[in-house]
Amino acid sequence: MNGATMVSSMGIGHARDHSWPSGLMSRLIGLMFLWLFIPFAPVIAASIKSVDYDTDRVVLRFDGAVNKASAFVIEKPNRLAIDVADAIAGSGGVPGGPFLSVRHGQYDPSTARVVLELAKPIIVTDGHFSEDGKELILSISNATVDKFRSAVTKGRTRFNSSLALASFGGSVRNSVTVPLGPPERGLPLPRVQGGRDNDRPLVVIDAGHGGHDPGAPSVMEGRQEKDATLAIALALRDQLLASGRVRVALTRADDRFLVLGERREIARRLKADLFISIHADSAPNADARGASVYTLSDVASDKVAAQLAIKENRADILNGVNLGGEASDVSSILIDLTQRETMNISSAFAGLLQREMADSVPMRQRYHQFASLVVLKAPDVPSVLIETGYMTNMDDARTLFSHDGQQRIADAIRKAIEAHFARRLAQR
Repeated sequence: MNGATMVSSMGIGHARDHSWPSGLMSRLIGLMFLWLFIPFAPVIAASIKSVDYDTDRVVLRFDGAVNKASAFVIEKPNRLAIDVADAIAGSGGVPGGPFLSVRHGQYDPSTARVVLELAKPIIVTDGHFSEDGKELILSISNATVDKFRSAVTKGRTRFNSSLALASFGGSVRNSVTVPLGPPERGLPLPRVQGGRDNDRPLVVIDAGHGGHDPGAPSVMEGRQEKDATLAIALALRDQLLASGRVRVALTRADDRFLVLGERREIARRLKADLFISIHADSAPNADARGASVYTLSDVASDKVAAQLAIKENRADILNGVNLGGEASDVSSILIDLTQRETMNISSAFAGLLQREMADSVPMRQRYHQFASLVVLKAPDVPSVLIETGYMTNMDDARTLFSHDGQQRIADAIRKAIEAHFARRLAQR
């Protein structure tokens, strides 16, 4: 049915015969289409007004009725996450008692998330909504390590209010939603080392994987990628601090899990001048070896790069739950332009890495690769991911897990960093 036929069937088909302005007719038709489609949009019922707690319960309060929520716990660091359906992230909650921090975020356009970092293991034993749907009350209790891990494995516990099926005879209520970007607040920021002189550039080093995510397995029994990446990151930090030319921060200095977006946001919140994520590669072919450098692109440079992006981006998946909450798109033209400039700087730095690493670290023939890696998507921080070698190659693995090999890799990266900032200074 075309627009003219539809208008005629509703009794205004002769509008044009009475000389109605064509612009008014277009607006009427547009309003009719909007009226037809609005009932199918999901509801945004409320926003989070406050988070309160004591020793045995957590209470979320909303400025409107809420129907559904779920809660689950995460290891390393231990956290309690609460997702509220059809809601907007708010604020509230002062760290204390069993909680080290309270953070709010928009997990997706229709789901608000509250994350409470735990001072000690706790579990959710029960939960319910108030009768008006404006409060979610979760009962909590202390837990042993084994009981907490069991709760991690169990996954989500879901809660429904008595209002969940009250509207429209059991169907979901309707409204128009406006997608909101993720908040800037995240985990407590790591310490910046190398003095308080803010004129010196800041490098954020990210040791890939950690905690429950070991990364790629090694041909050397008992060795894991997360251990090699941390050792190289620490060696690089120490060498940079010894040179005194830059300031340094680590996304993790121990065996803990961070979602990819948190790693990237640490660099952004610190206003880093360079972000370097340290990884080690793997392949079914045991002869594959050599380091490579990845920078951001929406189009992977080859099939291997595309597969790596899929593997690394899935590091946010725990027990089938996506912990990352990446925004589905970036629509701002200004952000796009900024990111393109950042990508150009990142690519230039990749060339310096190849130049400095080639003499001391075996490199893949096609050393510079492009992939859509979540951890590199800070639009305003030049970022690279370095695959320092292959865990599945014995020669590379020996390098990755030896003190001498880790120092050689760190030394080459340090030289590239210093050359990068010398070049940037000369350009200014």
